[in-house]
Amino acid sequence: MLDESRHFFGVAEVKKILDLMALHKLNKFHWHLTDSPGWRIEIKQYPLLTSIGAKGNNSDPEAEAQFYTQKQISEIIRYAADRFIEVIPEIDMPGHATVAVRAYPEFSGGGSKKYPDFTFHPGKEGTYQFLTNVLKEVGDLFPSKYIHIGGDEVSFGNQQWTGFPEVQQLMKRENFKDLVAVEHHFLRRMADSIQKMGKTMIGWDEVVAANLTTHPLVMWWRHDQPKMLELALRNGYEVILCPRIPLYFDFVQLESHKSGRKWAGKYAPLESVYDFPSDKFTGGVSISTPLVKGIQANLWTETMHTTNRLEFMTFPRLSALAEAAWTNQEVKNFDSFKKRMSSVNGIFQKSDVDYFDATNPDKAKEIVGPETLKN
Repeated sequence: MLDESRHFFGVAEVKKILDLMALHKLNKFHWHLTDSPGWRIEIKQYPLLTSIGAKGNNSDPEAEAQFYTQKQISEIIRYAADRFIEVIPEIDMPGHATVAVRAYPEFSGGGSKKYPDFTFHPGKEGTYQFLTNVLKEVGDLFPSKYIHIGGDEVSFGNQQWTGFPEVQQLMKRENFKDLVAVEHHFLRRMADSIQKMGKTMIGWDEVVAANLTTHPLVMWWRHDQPKMLELALRNGYEVILCPRIPLYFDFVQLESHKSGRKWAGKYAPLESVYDFPSDKFTGGVSISTPLVKGIQANLWTETMHTTNRLEFMTFPRLSALAEAAWTNQEVKNFDSFKKRMSSVNGIFQKSDVDYFDATNPDKAKEIVGPETLKN
């Protein structure tokens, strides 16, 4: 998964990533195109989403608008298809909507002090029509049978919902006891819209609690909540494994690295990516079921403002991801993998990739992100 809301990288870099994905026999490109910092996909019915919503990024809120036209997206979809890669779009809702409701404030559900204007309004019929129209354009553009709608972290900015008369009426009419029930109502409505388009909804693991009858594909990302993985499987949902530890590639690769994330001291070294999905990563939940469809690494780009920083955080962990995906656990051998990486490093060099040389980590200079540059 590539997040281009926080920072935008453009057609050439996406094609480069697709080439290297094809080399590694990775067959799904999950494209995170909208979030709070920027809206990166042209929607012809709602031009303000890009003329207003595509302005700014995580480093510079005043940056000029950057987004993909539908023509560029079609070009990338064809390029990926030629390499046997399916491109799956993500349009975030009901949270992470800041720039979308900046462009169309009539659909704002407000937010919190830390996350202002974070949500879409769940009580207005116009919100559902607006988002359905957006998803229809997205669905017509992307041949994939999947549309990802996020559904995560809504509580970061739903505090103002109770003050809206439309939400109050909704809660009274449906006998909803709390805002979580309103959130789940929103998800059910959008899941129904996606199903009517002949598509399958994908959501982050928060959607498991919504009891959706449309059976979404669930991405389990909260490594500290294996109960959500267990519940998803118990409900019969298909699941993609992409837990923060070790499959978030914005986490640092070495303990000594300064630029990137850690979780209670944990991070994502090459060996942990290679070792996934051994039992220690799933909290004891068995994944020996056809419902587990695969694994995915997520590249969030809050700390990635340049292509060389992006590549440094992706490679060679992408190589470890490929072997984790395609190799049976009992025959994995990390020492063998490291020896073979010397050949892959040669391919990286010929492809002008700014990779982290995990074979010589002490000599590999860290390519830092913007948060380090500011200090």
